[in-house]
Amino acid sequence: MQRQLVSSSRIRSVGWSDNTLEVEFRDGAVYQYHNVSEFEYHSFINSGSLGSALSRLSKMHRYNRV
Repeated sequence: MQRQLVSSSRIRSVGWSDNTLEVEFRDGAVYQYHNVSEFEYHSFINSGSLGSALSRLSKMHRYNRV
């Protein structure tokens, strides 16, 4: 999956494809969040705090480390 670099103290890059959000953290860990709609992805990527937005998504969506 293609990821784009983001400006965040915790997150290095994010990508979205086929309702899967992929997040690479600064420590190199990569997680995939499942059943994330395109609308949720755009809301996440445009949020003021990616860390806070990701915390909300992690409570609503199943995820796993890749």
